[in-house]
Amino acid sequence: MTTPLGVSDALAARISTRAYLDTPVSEAEVRELLRLASRAPSGGNLQPWHVHVVTGEARQRVIDAVRATQAEHPFGEPEPEYRIYPKPIIDPWRARRFACGEAVYAAMGIPREDKMARLVHVARNFEFFGAPVGLFVSIHKDMQPGQWSDLGMFIQSFLLAATEAGLATCAQEAWSVYPQTVKTAVGIPADFTLFCGIALGHGDPDAPVNATRTERADVDEFASFAGF
Repeated sequence: MTTPLGVSDALAARISTRAYLDTPVSEAEVRELLRLASRAPSGGNLQPWHVHVVTGEARQRVIDAVRATQAEHPFGEPEPEYRIYPKPIIDPWRARRFACGEAVYAAMGIPREDKMARLVHVARNFEFFGAPVGLFVSIHKDMQPGQWSDLGMFIQSFLLAATEAGLATCAQEAWSVYPQTVKTAVGIPADFTLFCGIALGHGDPDAPVNATRTERADVDEFASFAGF
């Protein structure tokens, strides 16, 4: 029997997995991960998260719908529901985002000048990178920044629970640039905001992209201490 990972181990092991095997994940497994993630804290216990899970034909339906929309809107729908990154994005955050992208492409051996290969990789976002299960996480439009923070804690809890279970994930805000298409294809109510998708499956251990390990800032870069 495999020894379950502790929280520290799961935090260290979790990555954004961008290549998957076709090994299926059962509904029971997904339900258990969601049950565990639902223990995430939320102000007033609102539990503001809502999740739509797709696999099989339902998964393909949303992939096909987004692909059709991309023919007319290759960079996203005209009216996104929220802005993923600030504009302009300044340092140190700009530098971190740039380094992340370069690390991913370097792992795959794609040079900066090969724009087509980079675009092909970006397009894999909208196929869940080959993962057999996709989840779409949404939140009611009445919710405020505090509830969005709660949503993030729920997502992190899900990612860690999946890691502990030996599964791989990738949280994908990319889906949010096609909110109306995804919401229609999946059945998300109009009064909810699509926050992100999550790819879920068994990571491909032989895929070079899954060797990517992004750096983290030293604690002293983002924290200050007083009174110790």
